[in-house]
Amino acid sequence: MKRLIERGLMFGNLIPVVSPVLVERYNRALKRLTGKQTGLTDFHIDISGYSPEVGDELGDDLYLNHQGVNRQFILLTTEQKSAPLLNAKFSTSRGILRQFIDANEAQLFALTARDAVAGELVNSVYALDTPARLFDIGHVSIEADTTDGAVASASKLGGMIDRFMDEDDAWYDDVLIANMITLAKDTGDITRNPVTLDLMTFDQDNFWTAHLGGFYLFRDVDEPAAITMGDKTALGKLPIDHVLQGNERSAIAQFLKANNLAEPIIEARGIDSAAILRQKMDFIVADVAASLGEDLMGATRRDLRNLGRRYHDKLPAAWRGLADLVRWAEDGGPWPKIDSEHPAYFYTLRARDHDDADLVNMLLAELTPMDVRQLFICHKEAFYAAYFGWPDEKKAYVADFLSTEYQVDKAGTRAALFGHEAPMEEPVGPWDNGGAGRDNMIAAVGPWGAVKRPK
Repeated sequence: MKRLIERGLMFGNLIPVVSPVLVERYNRALKRLTGKQTGLTDFHIDISGYSPEVGDELGDDLYLNHQGVNRQFILLTTEQKSAPLLNAKFSTSRGILRQFIDANEAQLFALTARDAVAGELVNSVYALDTPARLFDIGHVSIEADTTDGAVASASKLGGMIDRFMDEDDAWYDDVLIANMITLAKDTGDITRNPVTLDLMTFDQDNFWTAHLGGFYLFRDVDEPAAITMGDKTALGKLPIDHVLQGNERSAIAQFLKANNLAEPIIEARGIDSAAILRQKMDFIVADVAASLGEDLMGATRRDLRNLGRRYHDKLPAAWRGLADLVRWAEDGGPWPKIDSEHPAYFYTLRARDHDDADLVNMLLAELTPMDVRQLFICHKEAFYAAYFGWPDEKKAYVADFLSTEYQVDKAGTRAALFGHEAPMEEPVGPWDNGGAGRDNMIAAVGPWGAVKRPK
């Protein structure tokens, strides 16, 4: 993993904690949440305040995420909102934390100027002792306060102020006035500078979890289903009609189609779809070449094309299917026969424009592991797990590619791969073939043929 760390591909964009004041605040919050403290004088934290250095010191990578279910957090600065979430157990956790910080940024900025804010993403499940318990997670709410309870004290003081203003005899209540003065010494003037945090609750209908060997749950769709990357027979009876396994390709394809969750890359507007497919082909060539001991350091696209020619007989069906699709798209070649059981099928898809596009792209990334760029962008946990088992030649190539071609323009790359443009009417052209146009053909059956019925 050293290559990834050196290139900022792992533990990148973390927030440094080097000030003794911030370390002391972090320890106060850590003590409050976990009963533990760190002896480190400097370390780095993610959006939740988790530190890989502290985790290593404590021998517990889940010291802020007990049982991997209720993520606790420590905020030292609102700048944490731009940091990643490490060791994510739920796909929604980072988004929830980001929304909480954005919604309360002014208040959090004021609070963290003098203390750490500690809190928790709370749901009703404290341990996933059975797979069915995962379905009990319906909402996640956020509880947060400073280590000295400034938010709670301000709320209490606010109640006292309301009582003082509303009750006729409150002017003569010496105890009430004394308590208000005592609390105000800690909270400041809350009438001019309110110390409040928005109470926020988030629905958890569609999400991924690292539990159960990797598990996708889609409840808020027309035809709900769960998709496991493990053995579905080991899950027992679950409170959902359809449970699919990662190797049930046609069933997953049918699920995506029935809920209109994915679209062919070749159909997408505003992107260079053929270039995207060619890049996927290069990644597959790199995978084969690396497995055969080829040194890929500094390999260009021309080098990969040459390797593709050299190892053409060893390239898998996924590469051949993508090549047929590119040939059809660019040169009017034969209609490619790529059904849902074809190894290239999921490589030809991306999420449609909807609220769960990131989750669908995450699922597609796990189903197309040779597309290392999408795997890194959409599913960091699966990427790091896969990277660990790659030959050194592939590790070097992937680290070099991501650092030189992705890191330099993350936003541009994401937009090119996953961005959506509004549909527009196009004039009739040579592709339209008397009304049965190229786009009409794609819309009808996709560039790979109709989805097979699940076996």
